[in-house]
Amino acid sequence: MQGAQRRSGFIRVEDLLQRDVFDVDEDPHIIVPSDPEAQKDLPRKALVLLCPAQCYVETGDRIVFSYEGCLECGLCRVLGWGRIKWGYPPSGRGIQYRFT
Repeated sequence: MQGAQRRSGFIRVEDLLQRDVFDVDEDPHIIVPSDPEAQKDLPRKALVLLCPAQCYVETGDRIVFSYEGCLECGLCRVLGWGRIKWGYPPSGRGIQYRFT
């Protein structure tokens, strides 16, 4: 498959993301309310389907967020309408993109 990628000049996004390095902080930089009642107004389906890193998982009547693989794209900040506490990780932490 790798030879086919080189010949066509096409590299899958999944292959590019595997090159990235994560330096995960022990404190989450994104906090989603854990109470199902507080999550009632969140667009749960949109968060689960649109997060490019698939950090959101719907379990029953609530949504669970795992910040360790976050790409820091800001999509959940936009979709959360202020209900999700969003910030970047401390300096030097988080994802380090590797494009080559």
